[in-house]
Amino acid sequence: MTVQGTCDPRFAQVADEFDRNLALRGEVGASVCVVLDGEVVVDLWGGQAAPGVPWLHDTIGHVWSCTKGATALCAHMLAARGELDLDAPVVRYWPEYGAHGKGATLVRHLLSHQAGVPVLREPLPPGAFYDWKLMADRLAGEQPFWEPGSGHGYHALTFGFLVGEVVRRVSGRSLGTFFREEVAEPLGLDFWLGLPEEQEGRVAPTIPADPPSDPPMFYVKAFTDPASIPGLLLANEGGYMTTPGESDSREAHAAEYGAVGAVTNARGLAGMYRPLSLGGGELVSEEQVAVMGLTASAGTDAVLAVPTRFSTGFMKAVDNRYLPPADSEGVLLSATAFGHAGMGGSLGFCDPAARLAFGYTMNKQGIGLGVNPRGQALADATYRALGYQQAHGGIWYAPRD
Repeated sequence: MTVQGTCDPRFAQVADEFDRNLALRGEVGASVCVVLDGEVVVDLWGGQAAPGVPWLHDTIGHVWSCTKGATALCAHMLAARGELDLDAPVVRYWPEYGAHGKGATLVRHLLSHQAGVPVLREPLPPGAFYDWKLMADRLAGEQPFWEPGSGHGYHALTFGFLVGEVVRRVSGRSLGTFFREEVAEPLGLDFWLGLPEEQEGRVAPTIPADPPSDPPMFYVKAFTDPASIPGLLLANEGGYMTTPGESDSREAHAAEYGAVGAVTNARGLAGMYRPLSLGGGELVSEEQVAVMGLTASAGTDAVLAVPTRFSTGFMKAVDNRYLPPADSEGVLLSATAFGHAGMGGSLGFCDPAARLAFGYTMNKQGIGLGVNPRGQALADATYRALGYQQAHGGIWYAPRD
């Protein structure tokens, strides 16, 4: 399939892997962007956005949990300005949140998936994720599944409302408005938390993953125990993921859904992380970048049932290749990198030590829980081009001269 765009010769292997994704790894349509020292060195796109429709320079798509990086960035911007204390109790900013034993929950617990409210127990009505007040009120009134701060589990669908409500209370603006006014517009990004209707025609619809022959343990637990946290995550989501086509509906795209709702492309993801790769730039202080990259929770994830590592709002490198194949996808970056993957394959991250920002988006989803082989191949090629090496084929590191 036709690939277009530009690629610095130093990063030719990134272009080669992008071609292989389309030819050999089941890619349908995708984009990849690499920024080094603030300059775009790779900007490629190709394949099909929809049957018979080519993926163009300005095609955008649903990037799922890459959204969490944007939401976390908004919180860190407020922290860098001294308006939000990550070590303060959430109730300082959101008093209602203290119900049912959550009064000691810290803001950093929301960001690092330690809050204990990854799902809701009572059934959600259809379209619940499009009703911000409903979700904020329900989360404020929920009893935690574990003592906040005592463990961690991926808040896949609640993260955006938890962190986003704090952003709203502190800034006086909705999450999508804050992101647009403070990040997307100043940086000139084609990145939307609440897509305007006039942009709808550029969206590449999501193509669901093929059913797995060997599902990850998360799905096994969800389907064998509907009352478990994985079971509630998949079943109690107001139809957003279980109703065919719902997550690609106009209502879904328009919602300011800070967990999984953003619409952008690789250029938008890499552009968001670009200032962070340079020490914070226009967005945050160098000190805040250091905070953003510091691991805050690690170990076996109470939701995903595999090891995960998070900073305050971002994924950190984790090597799960020793696990059974269905659970072996991790996040194979360097120890100094932070960012976020999205369900099915999308990936955005920065590596301040390498002065690197990276974005990858696609429309055909994979089934794993980490960075799948298509995105990992592009990240690997990027690190190889920088002269990095892999520790036993896993985490990347910069060798000493």
